[in-house]
Amino acid sequence: MNRVKDMLKAGETAVGTTAGIASEARFLAGSGFDFLLFDTQHSTDDIKGLARPVASMRGANAIPIIRVGDLRPDQICYALDVGAKGIVVPMVNTAAQAADMVKWCKYPFEGERSSAGMRGEWGEFSSYREYMDAVNEQLLIIPMIETQEALDGIEDILAVPGIDVLLVGPSDLSINIDVALDYENPKYHAALDRIGSACQAAGVAAGMFFVPPGISPAQLQEKGFRFFTLPWQGWAMEGIGKGLAGVR
Repeated sequence: MNRVKDMLKAGETAVGTTAGIASEARFLAGSGFDFLLFDTQHSTDDIKGLARPVASMRGANAIPIIRVGDLRPDQICYALDVGAKGIVVPMVNTAAQAADMVKWCKYPFEGERSSAGMRGEWGEFSSYREYMDAVNEQLLIIPMIETQEALDGIEDILAVPGIDVLLVGPSDLSINIDVALDYENPKYHAALDRIGSACQAAGVAAGMFFVPPGISPAQLQEKGFRFFTLPWQGWAMEGIGKGLAGVR
């Protein structure tokens, strides 16, 4: 029902890419990525407007994940109702905020999510209770760590039941620990080391919203990171170039 969650539980690395309303979501979902991450925080896309591209992914390899703009129950509800199999919330700084996120993502009695009928591609069920329990179990819950406050309280955040991935916002984290966009700074790497180690100890996957310049995915994997979004355009252009060269 949620192959990315299964991958992470098995200790594997999940690799996705970002997409939007205007993206060829069906193509990208079948190209080999494990997930497509739709961003409604730093884009002009509206959550409800993602219903069509998310629906186009049904039956594809990749799962849809939506980043909402703020920790609000209505935004989380909208994203879940259009079919997201994972929710990303930015700037989760405390255990209390993480607990609210989990609560608003899950149906009763694990949470307080409002019901709007069966949403998304979760399979077939003999009862509505079975459906709700399955979604509660399979949904990916992904708070973002982006501040010194969150870094200081990382163990408390990770102790909140229900968190699957702790996702670093690379630029905001660098700004908030006072090494703005200096991704090769030892202080920045020390922060990543702490996040990777804390996540491993808690049994939660550490992730990066994007791989910063000067750092490779292999370096991040050595630190314990197992969830990445990577750009696809360069690979597509390389493939098209090879195809054209073969014809010409």
